[in-house]
Amino acid sequence: MATTPTSPDPSPDPDALAPAFSPLYQQIKGLILRSLQAGEWKPGDMIPSEFELAARFRVSQGTVRKAIDELATDNLLVRRQGKGTFVATHAEQHIQFRFLRLLPDQGTLDDQGPAERRIIDCRRLRAPAEVARPLGLRSGDAVLQVRRVLAFGGTPAILEEIWLPGGPFKGLTLDTLASDTGPMYALFESRFGVRMVRAAEKIKAVAADADAAQRLSVPEGHPLLSVERLSYTYNDTPMELRRGLYRTDARHYRNELS
Repeated sequence: MATTPTSPDPSPDPDALAPAFSPLYQQIKGLILRSLQAGEWKPGDMIPSEFELAARFRVSQGTVRKAIDELATDNLLVRRQGKGTFVATHAEQHIQFRFLRLLPDQGTLDDQGPAERRIIDCRRLRAPAEVARPLGLRSGDAVLQVRRVLAFGGTPAILEEIWLPGGPFKGLTLDTLASDTGPMYALFESRFGVRMVRAAEKIKAVAADADAAQRLSVPEGHPLLSVERLSYTYNDTPMELRRGLYRTDARHYRNELS
């Protein structure tokens, strides 16, 4: 029987025990992810050193380092020179805009400053089928619907409709959203213990209807970019369905492919 990374192992070379179907560092990555999902280390926490993790999992430090490198590439962990490795948080400057791809045609995202947010409403509803399905819920389950406008330099740029499962976000209210000054995903982490780790998007061109035109200060029928995002927490659990309408007359949507 193959030895797993958590089993006692008298061998002096634990890396040699990796099953053929899965590199050992991938197994260690999975074990670290399991600890993150269980909340052993929360966003912003420093995780144990490579030496400590190697002793815990009975593998070499090189194996642990490779697992951590992949988790850092996935923006789940952050290495800080001379300090250690920390659980990434959306409150950090370089992480909080990870899912915001709308950039100014002139300059950079940093040049335009933080987004100005106006919450339109936050309502607790029963999930319609087209919302329940991607969130892994049943039609009629409790969900929260949040609508807001993001502006830059006083000019509205994004109209968003955000759907969240009711259970994990119990207690989220309009007042909570309106009074919080940080990124919404950072609020989800600190207040509700939900960390978004990846997202998938669908993008298409649409024409502004009357409501979108009024809220984004454009003529009815003005071309907009429709972006539907499904965001996941650990273990590929869907936690947010976000539908945004983006003005692109002075901005563009940028994605980096690798």
